Amino acid sequence: MKIIVPVGDLFDAKYRQIICYPKYDPEMLRGRIEEMRGLGIKAILFSGEKSIGGIPILGKGCVGIVVTAVLKDDRRVALKILRADAEARRLLHEAEMLRMANSVNVGPNLLGYSENLLLIDYVEGNLFPKWIEGISCNKKDASRRLGWVLRDILEQCWRLDSIGLDHGELSWADKHIIVDAHDKPYILDFETASNKRGTANVTSISRYLFLGGRTAEAISQKFMRINREKLIQALKTYKSEKTRGRFENILKIIGLIT
Repeated sequence: MKIIVPVGDLFDAKYRQIICYPKYDPEMLRGRIEEMRGLGIKAILFSGEKSIGGIPILGKGCVGIVVTAVLKDDRRVALKILRADAEARRLLHEAEMLRMANSVNVGPNLLGYSENLLLIDYVEGNLFPKWIEGISCNKKDASRRLGWVLRDILEQCWRLDSIGLDHGELSWADKHIIVDAHDKPYILDFETASNKRGTANVTSISRYLFLGGRTAEAISQKFMRINREKLIQALKTYKSEKTRGRFENILKIIGLIT
């Protein structure tokens, strides 16, 4: 089900509960609708696998509600709306972190933000575990496609490490990586990211992808089995000094470069 609602119609009781989730406040609603207009949003397209009060949405988290927005030029983008019970600066922080990630070509593009709204490119695709399930059963083709995506994910994590930005949630990345129809992976959700703590993007994602859990097992079946002892040692070495050479040694052990 998809429902397109012009911004001016969001005052309807069916939709205001989403804009002000989890507790409606009329002043808050008016302010957020004005923020939408200021960002060039003309309508909200309610769709997705989650729902609030029977209205479909893209996602619901501890910080925000995610819906599809339609801009004045008819482009469809993703809009994150701050939950009414979330800390006021959380979306501003996420915007700052995403802007930093974008500077090294990581994450969906930040298009705009306000105190309560975050506007980004809408990435259509599958979350990484589901994408793995859907790739070809032909082992050679699966290995080629998976190798391409794995290399891209690791390179993105290396770039984040190189600028001192730690994502913070890549040790369990099931909901933080989406792969589009062209096999391009995107790292999502920078709400807990920080540039004030030590980075662990490459080490965290490597453990998630190759050293434990269902996703690592699925990768080993469709790609190749990794020498765990060598990889663990290489990650320890990299953690002590995050150089490009030590990163490339990780890629060699995994079999992504020669």
